[in-house]
Amino acid sequence: MNKKNGLRILLSVFLVAALFSGCAGMAAKPTEQNFKAPVITLDNMEVAHAFGYWYFSNKVEPTKGKPDNVGAPLDLAFTFNLENPNPFPVQLENLKFSVLFEDFELNTVSTNATQWIPPGATNQVLVHAHFDVRQSLLSLLVTGGFKLKEKGTNAWAALEKWWTGIPNYEIPVTVSSGAAVFKAGDMVKVATFEATFP
Repeated sequence: MNKKNGLRILLSVFLVAALFSGCAGMAAKPTEQNFKAPVITLDNMEVAHAFGYWYFSNKVEPTKGKPDNVGAPLDLAFTFNLENPNPFPVQLENLKFSVLFEDFELNTVSTNATQWIPPGATNQVLVHAHFDVRQSLLSLLVTGGFKLKEKGTNAWAALEKWWTGIPNYEIPVTVSSGAAVFKAGDMVKVATFEATFP
C-alpha cells in the first residue's frame, strides 16, 4: 500500500465514523404531528390503611379531646403505569382522577409530582386517596340520595358495606375522569384514563 492509498482509506474511515456519529446524535424532536399522548393504565390499588367501620356523633363524649362528628378513615394507594410511546422524553406535569365506590363518586385526588419519562419507557406514579366516613356521608347525602333510593339502600348501609368490603377487595373501586398533562419541548398533551379494580 502506497502513501496515497493509505490516506484515502484513513479519510474514508473518518467520514464513515463522522456519519454514524452524526446519526446517533440526531434525537427526534417533539412536534404537534409526532407527539403522541402517553398511555396510562392502573397497575394496582392497595388498601394502605384501614381502621374498621365506626362513626361517632358530636353528642358522644370522647375519652380525650372534644366531641365531634368523626368516622373511620380509609386510605387507598393507586399505582399507575405511564407509558411513553414517543422517541423523545416527556415530562408528567400533573395527574388527577375521581374515585367511585360502586357507582358513587366520593373523592377527586391529584398529584403535581413531576417526573421525566425516557423515550419508549414506562414509569410509575403512586397517588394516595384518603376517605373518611363523615366526609363520604356528606357527599352521599348531597349527590347520591336519589341513586341510593333507586338501588334500594341508604347512605349508612352503603358506607358500612364499603368500609368493611373494600379492605378485603370485595367491592370494585373505579377510577374515573382521569387526566394527566404531559409536556415535551413546547408541546403539551393531555392523556385521559379510566379503570376499575379489581
